[in-house]
Amino acid sequence: MVPTEINGEEVIPFQGVGKHKPTGRKYAPPIPTAIDYPDDGNKVIGTLKEALQKCGLKDGMTISTHHHLRNGDLVSNTIFDAAAEMGVKDLVWFPSASFPCHEPVIKYLEDGTVNRIEGSMNGPLGKFVSQGKMKGTAVLRSHGGRVQAIQDGEVKIDIAVLAAPSSDFFGNGNASSGPSACGVLGYATTDFMYADKVIVVTDNLVDFPNMPMEIQGNYVDFVVVIDKIGIPEKIVSGTTQITKSPDRLLIAELTAQFLQESEILKDGCYMQAGAGGTSLAIGHYIHQILKEKGWKSKLGFGGSTKYMVQMLEEGTMEHIMDAQAFDLDAVASIANNKNHHQFPVFNAYNHHSKGNLTSMMDIMILGATEVDVNFNGNVATHSDGYLLHGIGGWQNCLHAKNVILPIPLFRDRIPVIKDEVTTICGPGEMIDIIVTERGIAINPRRTDLIEKMKNSSLPVKTIEELKAEAEAICGPSQKPTISDEVVAAIKWVDGTVIDVVRKVID
Repeated sequence: MVPTEINGEEVIPFQGVGKHKPTGRKYAPPIPTAIDYPDDGNKVIGTLKEALQKCGLKDGMTISTHHHLRNGDLVSNTIFDAAAEMGVKDLVWFPSASFPCHEPVIKYLEDGTVNRIEGSMNGPLGKFVSQGKMKGTAVLRSHGGRVQAIQDGEVKIDIAVLAAPSSDFFGNGNASSGPSACGVLGYATTDFMYADKVIVVTDNLVDFPNMPMEIQGNYVDFVVVIDKIGIPEKIVSGTTQITKSPDRLLIAELTAQFLQESEILKDGCYMQAGAGGTSLAIGHYIHQILKEKGWKSKLGFGGSTKYMVQMLEEGTMEHIMDAQAFDLDAVASIANNKNHHQFPVFNAYNHHSKGNLTSMMDIMILGATEVDVNFNGNVATHSDGYLLHGIGGWQNCLHAKNVILPIPLFRDRIPVIKDEVTTICGPGEMIDIIVTERGIAINPRRTDLIEKMKNSSLPVKTIEELKAEAEAICGPSQKPTISDEVVAAIKWVDGTVIDVVRKVID
């Protein structure tokens, strides 16, 4: 059951995959005019507070940011420091993702500077929301769902504040150089194109023209230069090492063997894998198989890591199209390898585009906090009901040809396979294969794969059998204690509400 109104706005409940097709025109920001800008093109202004004032920051506005600086972001918190100094209230923060470093925003949620967050939440912010402490209702969207919401006009960005590892005085920004280089800015494209006002914040002002223009200065109102926009060692993901866990390595090995035996892995395949330890191990095994067979993956889509870069450099992958770099090897590769391409999420996950990169993927490796016997997946909450993860691109990636979830059968003695997931983030019809250390379950809808694997020596089982094995070891799953109060809505990629998160009762 989901509400039909959230934050005073009417919403549409989930209709089914591909059933809801929005109509109308794409949202457009106001028409600017060049006479309002300096003739010499120099948009540099003294401070972020001054830029916000000149952008007309006032109560109730929506401020957007990107997350490429990850847990090393030194910009986002300062936006709300300045807003609080100005006495502005009831802002909506619209990040492409948040991280534990954004915990200071909690004090602005408490004092009313910020009404709510509409974006992926990690760590302390998620816990704060789950406890029902935020004034407004959180709205979680996938990366592609965020693009959809902006293009539909569902979310109108008043001011986009975009950190850029390098920028010229005109506002042309990129992420391939500078002390805070993070590789690409693939989540900022929609923001600078659709926001009413755009502020670029940099710690590396370079000569005009700054190329490539990932942020195009023609859309930028002001440039602010500060001492430091990010902490380099925290910009990279904390999960970019291959797992050392024997169970996780077994899951990775079983996944690679399944892909080979089922002939999903083949010469010229398109693939995407995440940056978690198990996913990286799968990528390593796939790399070895491709080398042995003399095959090449035609395309890998990033988040990129040093392991994907290794495939590119050693010739088992022809191209990387990249919206996000997860480690410094990937950052360096983007700057130096002509076959490692900057590719915004606007083009990759966009539900309103004339084609979707993820639907072209042969192999899609994803994670999950929970799945259920109907193959529904959860990535936003844990079994205790707490909202401690964002959706990221996970929902959009479900549109791939073969979606594989390599997951442990249990975590901390809690079974991962449930009768019902705590929160539905993706419908079971879109998840094809679940690989655990104790067996592999194929979605009954995939009769083609079941037929292909019927004589396999791999431990192919039903999902009910895997659930029973987990419960024999750990005991049955316990449901979280929650109230009726809705603290967050989970949007599907088309803008409909697929589920809600309710307040946790400790």
